[in-house]
Amino acid sequence: MILDSIHHRDIYTRLGPLFCKAFDFLSETDFNKLSLGKHIIAGDDLFVIIMEYNSKDASECLMESHKKYIDIQYIVDGEELIGITTLNGHTPTVPYDEMKDAVFYNPQYDSLVKLGKGQFAIFFPHDLHMPCIKSGKSSRVKKAVFKVATPGKES
Repeated sequence: MILDSIHHRDIYTRLGPLFCKAFDFLSETDFNKLSLGKHIIAGDDLFVIIMEYNSKDASECLMESHKKYIDIQYIVDGEELIGITTLNGHTPTVPYDEMKDAVFYNPQYDSLVKLGKGQFAIFFPHDLHMPCIKSGKSSRVKKAVFKVATPGKES
């Protein structure tokens, strides 16, 4: 997992061409003018999902991980807590769904990180993460979730 500010984006463009495209899109896009939903950047290899929701109690959230895609979760507006841990023998509570590229686990995290406006987190397939947790009181969050094809899974 990586947690950082958009001000340091250039460091992460070195992770590969898809990361470079994702961070270029992130830097050049006015997310307030982009509609909610999925937006294709580079076919199935790279896309972004724009979402808005109210943060909630941790008891209403599940840990998740992905196999085909690496997440770059960027907070456009608002803030939330994200529970994190490393996948290590965890038993899924909801089996892997290939269409959603998600497997879910009980909410057992080692740490909570706070993500606010202009910050992002990168979650690799071995990073379990539980987003959407309220920081104090529930608030409105607008987020861009980039899906970057895991190396070897590109089309």
